Amino acid sequence: MKKSLFEITHMDCPSEENLIRMKLGEVSGIRHLDFDLSARRLTVHHEGPEATLEAALESLQLGSRRLSTEHSRQTAFSENRHQKRLLWTVLLINFGFFVIEISTGLLSRSMGLVADSLDMLADAFVYGISIYAVGGPLLRKKKVARLAGYFQLLLATLGFLEVLRRFLGTEKLPDFNTMIVVSVLALLANGYCLYLLQKSKNKHEAHMKASLIFTSNDVIINLGVIAAALLVLWTRSALPDLIIGSIVFLLVVQGARRILKLGK
Repeated sequence: MKKSLFEITHMDCPSEENLIRMKLGEVSGIRHLDFDLSARRLTVHHEGPEATLEAALESLQLGSRRLSTEHSRQTAFSENRHQKRLLWTVLLINFGFFVIEISTGLLSRSMGLVADSLDMLADAFVYGISIYAVGGPLLRKKKVARLAGYFQLLLATLGFLEVLRRFLGTEKLPDFNTMIVVSVLALLANGYCLYLLQKSKNKHEAHMKASLIFTSNDVIINLGVIAAALLVLWTRSALPDLIIGSIVFLLVVQGARRILKLGK
């Protein structure tokens, strides 16, 4: 048995963790994965060459680097029995806020909220794939990953077209009050999801460091939408909302590409 330690610089939220779990599910000889999101570190207990792990992680383009490999005598690993239930919880929270944000985003004419809703949907897809693949064959996992990836690309493309239409046309200002209120609620939801997932991976710990919440891309996006709302109020222009919407759509496309790679 070997224990390899990796640094993954772009692993900053549970979505990347689930993508890595799916990818390494294709590699034989892996006995256990231990994630530390705050330090962006992954410890892999495995048999066989570590070069295979390096190649699998590098294919995700998350900035992975092997720090060390040593022999290990550990053969028993404790798993959180409630992991699947907690994954269902964060899936439902993310999907619920997708519905809330896309409906309020359309009503308030905010592309920032609409784009953030698609980011929530992207996370829900990743959690759903992980749950659906538990105990199932790899082929089923790949098919669902491809479906999720293509659907995200379609939604992001429609979003970009809507941003372009609004930029070229004359649209009313988005409702900045709705943008702020919904984004704050989404911020709290993302923090709670991160807390639950950290708890599930570290059963012996009763609390999670608050700083981990702010390592999440989702949290940064929520703050970006709030900032865009304030700029809309200050400048009396819809341009800040369109800019933040475009940035989030790009992040959704990037996430979709990663999921599609898993489906190959």
